[in-house]
Amino acid sequence: MKNSVAERRLERGWTQADLATALGVSRQTVISIERGRFDPSLPLAFHIARTFSCTIENVFDDAP
Repeated sequence: MKNSVAERRLERGWTQADLATALGVSRQTVISIERGRFDPSLPLAFHIARTFSCTIENVFDDAP
């Protein structure tokens, strides 16, 4: 699944560790999500979207 997590994180000047702390996950989880190797659970996807003040659809794209 494509996502804009890295771009949104960088727009805010956050490190991967900063985002991981904000989300309550490991830095490795953030790396995996950003690279598209791991699709977050629905609750985590909502938390990511809320952290960036947008909707899930603005962060994640399930188009092939």
